[in-house]
Amino acid sequence: MKILKKIYTYSLALGAIAMLGSCDDYLDINENPNNPSEAPLAGLMTNSTYETAQNVFRLGSVTSSYVQYLASPNPSGSADTMEASSFDNTWANLYSVMTDLNDMINAANESGANHYEGAGQILLALNLAMTVDSFGDVPFSESFNFATLTPSYDDDAELYNKVLSLLNEGISNMSEETTLPLGNDDFIYAGDAEKWVKFGNMLRARYLNHLSGTSSYDPSAVLAALDSGFESSADDAQVEYFEEALNPWANVAIRNANLFLGGWISEQFIAAFDGTIHGVEDPRMPLIIGATAQGEYIGVKSGAGRGAAPESGARSTLIEGQFYTERDGPVLIATYFEQKFIEAEAAFTIDKSRSYQAYLDGIKAHMRKVGVPEAEIQAYLNNPAVSMGEAAFTIDDIFEEKWKAMFLHPEAWVDARRFDYQYAGFELPDNLNPDLNGQLIRRLAYPDSERSRNGSNVPGATLLDRIFWNE
Repeated sequence: MKILKKIYTYSLALGAIAMLGSCDDYLDINENPNNPSEAPLAGLMTNSTYETAQNVFRLGSVTSSYVQYLASPNPSGSADTMEASSFDNTWANLYSVMTDLNDMINAANESGANHYEGAGQILLALNLAMTVDSFGDVPFSESFNFATLTPSYDDDAELYNKVLSLLNEGISNMSEETTLPLGNDDFIYAGDAEKWVKFGNMLRARYLNHLSGTSSYDPSAVLAALDSGFESSADDAQVEYFEEALNPWANVAIRNANLFLGGWISEQFIAAFDGTIHGVEDPRMPLIIGATAQGEYIGVKSGAGRGAAPESGARSTLIEGQFYTERDGPVLIATYFEQKFIEAEAAFTIDKSRSYQAYLDGIKAHMRKVGVPEAEIQAYLNNPAVSMGEAAFTIDDIFEEKWKAMFLHPEAWVDARRFDYQYAGFELPDNLNPDLNGQLIRRLAYPDSERSRNGSNVPGATLLDRIFWNE
């Protein structure tokens, strides 16, 4: 079933039920609590799963310049140089989804539809965590009851407790039997409750692992969560797109081909994949980015742009039809290969042998995901620069390979900050925002819309003030 047709169908259902609801008093009709109203929940589920994937893309499109996956072809591009841009639309989209999810959770709870409630709790945890990871302190506890137009801001560390609580509740709800199962309104798992449970546990591991730089970090708790997480890439949380609603990265590639410039690949990314930095050529490169007409892979220096003619020349970009840019391809929300790198990091000081194997498994899982032939996977893994042996294996190796695997995903920026941007060959962009004093960005600026409507509550944070897990 096509996405837009589904959304349209459920929108009609929502409208019809809203009209019927307005007649309840007049008709004096009581609802049967054992027969939940399916259409409103289905419509909210459809929109929330789809828009959650869109939010992963939206944040990824912002942060991919910060981690030097992408770079502007024009000098001093605001993303490359880490300017204090206003992210009104990003903020609005995150809160729009969280508002729908809050409504879905409440409606499902009242109706006894525990699988809808559980899925809503897991997705709300995810969207809230993405918001906190980007902005720090944000409104939440006063955001959805409409008692105030100027909600207070909650502490970022306390909000992480809420994220973990929501995940626990969601996992519990999805683990029970239900009278109203999810179905095709679920764009992530098509109603598979067991996969939702694994997804919830994988996210628990992700967010517990974000605490690696804090005194509360417990790597054993991370490992315990992922032991109940994904078992293979078949469990990946992703939304696949359709002709009527193209994969958003495909849209970037298509627009770039039509000279709406976007999706240009950074010099740093090329150097990490072509052997310049790591001494081994990565077979994933031709499957995820485009070559020039001469078959070369050439990046753009972050902040410098492609330069003036004739030096400018051709550059590598995202092109349509590759793994991340298939029109009907997936946006990846959470994956088995990410989980393997989380395992590698969490196990590093507890069980180095397990850590090393998880690191290799993470590389292999990502390569298989994007379509690298098995012979080329094995050749890459056989290279001593990749399989250095357990004794020589370091935490840096995990972060380096995870950065490559998390291409275009906003989690890459979380990792970059936790790793203090210490990737091999990583340099400050040209024309860096002078307000950063030669340092790299640590959070997004609060949107102008918040400053104008809720300015008395907006924290006075700068781009260099760190999220609690990075202090």
